[in-house]
Amino acid sequence: MGGTDPDRRDDAAADAEPKGETLGGARPDPSTTASKDPSDWVTGDEPITGPQKSYLDTLAREAGEELPADMTKAEASENIDRLQQETGRGA
Repeated sequence: MGGTDPDRRDDAAADAEPKGETLGGARPDPSTTASKDPSDWVTGDEPITGPQKSYLDTLAREAGEELPADMTKAEASENIDRLQQETGRGA
């Protein structure tokens, strides 16, 4: 039975440059909010999000650290960056 594999990417699509805004890559665009220092975030003083808390729990366990669970989004982001480097999960 012939046909194409839906999970297989077309070579032309794989070689094409992404269009529009993307996440990840070598370096974020400094003009986007994704590149702002966490201390400059408008919502940085809001409580830590569920996904941040879950990821920080994993990173802290791997690093053998305990962190307060009542931190802000900005503090969580800074700790995530630091612990990614310590655990080797950072880019």
